[in-house]
Amino acid sequence: MPLSSRFPDLAALEVLLAVARAGSLTAASRELGVTQQAVSARVKSAEAQAGVALITRTPRGSALTPEGAVVAEWAARLLAVAGELDAGLAAFRQHHQTRLRVSASLTIAEQLLPGWLVSLQAEARRRGQPPAEVVLIAANSDTVASQVSRGLADLGFVEGPASPRGLRSRVIGHDELIVVARPDHPWARRRDPVSPAELAATPMVSRELGSGTRDVLAAGVSAALGGRVTMPVALALSTTAAVRAAVLAGAGPAVLSELTVTEDITARRLARVPVAGVNLRRALRAIWAGGHLPPEGAARDLLAHVTGRRP
Repeated sequence: MPLSSRFPDLAALEVLLAVARAGSLTAASRELGVTQQAVSARVKSAEAQAGVALITRTPRGSALTPEGAVVAEWAARLLAVAGELDAGLAAFRQHHQTRLRVSASLTIAEQLLPGWLVSLQAEARRRGQPPAEVVLIAANSDTVASQVSRGLADLGFVEGPASPRGLRSRVIGHDELIVVARPDHPWARRRDPVSPAELAATPMVSRELGSGTRDVLAAGVSAALGGRVTMPVALALSTTAAVRAAVLAGAGPAVLSELTVTEDITARRLARVPVAGVNLRRALRAIWAGGHLPPEGAARDLLAHVTGRRP
């Protein structure tokens, strides 16, 4: 049942309870740190709203009326429950600010996020703040966008040629996709670059549909050839590690982020294949639902930490 319009507000009841504890308006004003006139005005306002006299005023001082004494007892119980509610809400806010659900595409989750999170926690400790409790989910870019849209993640990180629809985003950096093959593959031994037409005609080891890596490759080849191209796939695998393993096993060349294969190229386990006329540079984006910035708390702190830009 909704409360009537005659119900006094909690602040007025707090003043009445202070009068009951202190024994007078003057003593209540000292307890509350306000003037006696302010206490008296607040009680009069509560009396007018409730339609009940709560205090008797005489030349010798003021005292609670019998009704005022009963209302004060009720107010004590009500304010105790309100205090529990206030503390509970504060705990929820604190939990929201220190718990962070992050969903990230695999390249970012494996190559970049661990360093970001470690340095973010170190910064929090330097400031004397509790480090955020992070729950990290690694998935392809489409899945990350879906989780952020559905409220299953506070902040997402994706790669790809465009920002996901319906979400806010900020570019946080770039990486370069490169074509790699085993050193004994014919592409690894050729001197002239692989052309867009060759890429479009060659089945390659690839990530699954919805992967930012696959989307960037298709967009780059399509732009180079002047029309939408469906890339042939030798194998479609769900992780970068699986694609790398398939290339090492001889399943064919692949396009992977340079971040993920630098050690393999240095150790000559894989060879970088030169490519001409295809833009494989891609944006790395933070994404979130809602306003211009993520909600205050750990999500906004991480975004600011990654970009070096405080809101």
